[in-house]
Amino acid sequence: MVRSERSDASAGQQSLGDLVAAALKDVSSLVRYEISLAKSELKMDATRIGIAAALVVVGLFVGCLLVVLLCFAFAYGLMAAGIWSWAAFLIVAGTCLLLIGIAALIAYGRIRKVTGMKMTRQTVMDDIGLLRRGEQSPNGPVPAGSVPAGSVPAGSEVTAGAHTAAEIPPARP
Repeated sequence: MVRSERSDASAGQQSLGDLVAAALKDVSSLVRYEISLAKSELKMDATRIGIAAALVVVGLFVGCLLVVLLCFAFAYGLMAAGIWSWAAFLIVAGTCLLLIGIAALIAYGRIRKVTGMKMTRQTVMDDIGLLRRGEQSPNGPVPAGSVPAGSVPAGSEVTAGAHTAAEIPPARP
């Protein structure tokens, strides 16, 4: 026969199953609250980004109008200096084309300097190699803090407690 009453010694204590159930309930509540917090923060950030993007669009539109007005002012200034009106507008158009060309050359030079996250890809591949060596090593897994010979890329330093820490060069202006 099964007793449904608890003894006096365990009257103030909960069973292990009750404790696990309470812990799981608390953890699931915590996860739900964290997800809710993340959603609300994401909504606030999306609103801020939307407002900032709208302001940038307005600024670009006003900037375009300003450039048009400055081009007309430049053309009328050239006409006031004694240049024919058709020649003044051609000079303004040529100046605009020159500025576009200079901006394109600067942009092309900047894009050529993009490395495509070369250092990050190299360190990730090194880390994957270390993990694979740890799984397939005949001597067992690689202990934490030790680095197999030849696995440290050039220009990297080894720190205590970590496999590798790549030196990151300073950002270029």
